[in-house]
Amino acid sequence: MTAPAPARQMWPLYAAGFTTAFGAHGIAANLGGFSEDAVTSLLVLGGLLALYDGAEVLLKPLFGTLADRIGARPVLLGGLVAFAAASAAYAVADSPGWLWAARLGQGAAASAFSPSASALVARLNPAAGHGRAFGSYGFYKSIGYTLGPLLGGILVWAGGLRLLFTVLAVLGAAVAVWAAFAVPAAPPLPKARQTVLDLARRLAEPAFLGPTAALAAATAALSVGVGFLPVSGRASGLGTVATGALVSVLAACAALVQPRAGRALDAGRLTARGGIVAGLLLTAAGLACAMLPGPAGVLAAAVLVGAGTGLITPLGFAALAAATPRERLGQTMGAAELGRELGDAGGPLLVGAVAAVASLTYGYAALAVVLAAGMVLTLARRRTAPADADRT
Repeated sequence: MTAPAPARQMWPLYAAGFTTAFGAHGIAANLGGFSEDAVTSLLVLGGLLALYDGAEVLLKPLFGTLADRIGARPVLLGGLVAFAAASAAYAVADSPGWLWAARLGQGAAASAFSPSASALVARLNPAAGHGRAFGSYGFYKSIGYTLGPLLGGILVWAGGLRLLFTVLAVLGAAVAVWAAFAVPAAPPLPKARQTVLDLARRLAEPAFLGPTAALAAATAALSVGVGFLPVSGRASGLGTVATGALVSVLAACAALVQPRAGRALDAGRLTARGGIVAGLLLTAAGLACAMLPGPAGVLAAAVLVGAGTGLITPLGFAALAAATPRERLGQTMGAAELGRELGDAGGPLLVGAVAAVASLTYGYAALAVVLAAGMVLTLARRRTAPADADRT
């Protein structure tokens, strides 16, 4: 059996995951309160927020395919360098136009190094260690999501958006140098010619659709929890500090559960399918708790949604890695990341739309129904690879 990758090879990949999460949320959470940098209306704010995610939706599958073609390591390094350059552009120019350009550049760069890092996590570790590897990767990515708004706010308070972008430029460059020295080359593997029809067939297989749909559902619930649970908290009489703590509890639960779920998968105490079903059940139960009046329901929702999404994420990626030919890992991870981005946008849109015509309670119920349907579909999915039957 192939030995797990040494820690020195994995740490730069974890740092890359932290970088994309910190870059996404550290800036997004602090744009609205800094009108000096041309964030002068909700429309402008919405456009700046959409640039990053829009670039990821469009480009992640393309960069994932490129990683398979030329190797994941060059795409990882190129993306990190581009992220540092885009961040430095605004830090130096400090003008409204460059803020738009920098945000677009950061999103495009993250589209390159995020799926490449996921592919390398899978390539550098044996199948029996994918749970632990993806659990750790997800943990540090969750730390970036959790600390981004707080640390970003401190940096903006201390020196404005220029300081925040400067720190991101230094972070991207430092991780690029670290990865260049520590991450080994993972040259592209020989592969049979693939047509567009072949790709469509592979992405339509249950082995891809099941875990990807679960990842999208988990990301949708996480995004809804971050965005709407504070609204429910305020309606229950909680103050600003308490509602902020709710988001921290949710993110902390998601971060802490991921490594444990990965280790349980590798040790055979948990199967990917069973863990994903349990995660969907926990997340749906959390949304049901959010429908209850009072602070206790909102707190229970934060804990359950965080734990459920933390359970799904490493198991979903491990299942995808186990069912994907190693020469196509970049393409699969890029497509799966696209699914997550769609969930990130679609969850809040669904809940917000239902809340607009009914109430937020019904919005939570609508997403809970979607998660319950995903749980049923996951249970119904047949094993497609006998060699991985004990893990799926």
